Amino acid sequence: MVVLPIASGKGGVGKSLVAVNIGLALGEAGKKVVLVDLDLGASNLHMFMGIRSIKTGIGHFLNNKDMNFEDIILDTEFEGVRFIPGDAEIPGIANLKGTQKRNLIKHLLSLDADYLIIDLGAGTSNNVLDFFLISGRGIVVTTPTLTAVLNAYLFLKNAVFRIMSSCFKSDSPAAQLIEKLKKEGSPLQKVYIPKLLEKIKNIDEESHSLFMNRIETFHPCLVLNLLSDQKDAEKATQVRRSVSQYLNLDLEHLGIIYKDALQNIALNSRIPIVKYKPGSVISQAIYRIADKLLDFTSESKGPLDLQSLEESYQIAELEAEADYQSRIYYLEELLHCGGELSKGELIEIIKSQQYEVDKLKKESNLLKAKLVKAINQGFIS
Repeated sequence: MVVLPIASGKGGVGKSLVAVNIGLALGEAGKKVVLVDLDLGASNLHMFMGIRSIKTGIGHFLNNKDMNFEDIILDTEFEGVRFIPGDAEIPGIANLKGTQKRNLIKHLLSLDADYLIIDLGAGTSNNVLDFFLISGRGIVVTTPTLTAVLNAYLFLKNAVFRIMSSCFKSDSPAAQLIEKLKKEGSPLQKVYIPKLLEKIKNIDEESHSLFMNRIETFHPCLVLNLLSDQKDAEKATQVRRSVSQYLNLDLEHLGIIYKDALQNIALNSRIPIVKYKPGSVISQAIYRIADKLLDFTSESKGPLDLQSLEESYQIAELEAEADYQSRIYYLEELLHCGGELSKGELIEIIKSQQYEVDKLKKESNLLKAKLVKAINQGFIS
C-alpha cells in the first residue's frame, strides 16, 4: 500500500480538493483507494465528495471502545474508493493522546488498499507532523502566494525537527543541545539545520547516525495549486531551492493546478471536479498528478536521482505553459461559440473574476496607504 499524507503549511490552499480528486482519479485507474479525513478539528472532506451527512467517524471510533474500525469505513459511489470520515463536532478530537494516535496509525496501515490518501489539517501541530511522517512520500500543497510558499517551507522544517525528536533519546547530548537552544530563546525556525547537524555529529555521533538513516527515507513531494499565470510556476523552484539549501532535502514536483471558477461550481453542486467536468483544465492537471503517483510503490523509499528531480520541475513548468494556453483557448471558445457552460456557470465565472479584481484593488490601496504613511514618517525620502 502506498501511503500519501497530504498537508499544507496554512489553510485555504486547496489541500482537500487535491486529496479527493486524486483519490478518485486513482480509483478510475483501477486502484483500490481509501480516503481518510484526518483534519479532525475541521472535518469537511465528505462535502467535496457529495456526502451530505456523516453519522460516525474517527472521533466516534476513538471515543468508543466497543466500535470496530471497519464500522467507520464507508463505501462510496465512486469506483474503487472507500472513505473514512473525521468528526469535527466531537470536542477535543483534534488533540489526540499518544495511545489514540498509535492505535489509529496501526489500523490505517493495516487497511486493504493500493493507495491510502490522508487529508491532514493545516499547520504544524505534532499530530499533523506525526501522521505526515508515517510515509516518506507525503505531499505538501501550496499556492504561489508569498505566505503560502513560506509556510510550505516552514512545514517541512518542522517535519525535520520532528524527525530529530523521534531519533534523539531524551538524555542524549543531541537532545540536550536542542533543549539548550530552546532555553536560550533561540527560535528553532531560524536555526540553520546543516550547521546544527555538524554540531550534533561532533558531540553525539550515535544520534546523528540515527537521524541521517531516518532522513534518507524522507522524500516529500510538492503540488503547486491555484495558479493564475504560468509565471507562478516559478515559485516551486524557490521552495525547492530553500528546502535543498537549508534543510538538505530533495523535494519532488508532482505538478501544478490552475485556479478555476469551475471548482466552486462543482463544490456547490457537491460533485468532485474530475466528475463534474473531467475535460476541464483543472481535472486534466489532477489526472496528470495521479499518473505520476501510479509510478509510486510501497518500496520506492529511495531518493530520486538528480536528473529525475530536475525533470520533475521542468515538466511542471511545461505543464503550466500548456495549461495556460488551454485556459485562454477555452475562454475564447466560450466568447465566440457560447461553449458548454450554462448561463449560471458563466455568471459564476464572471463573479469570481470580479472578486479577484476587487481583491487586487484592495491590496493595491493598502500598499499605497502604507507607502504614504512611510513617506510621512520620514522612512522614505
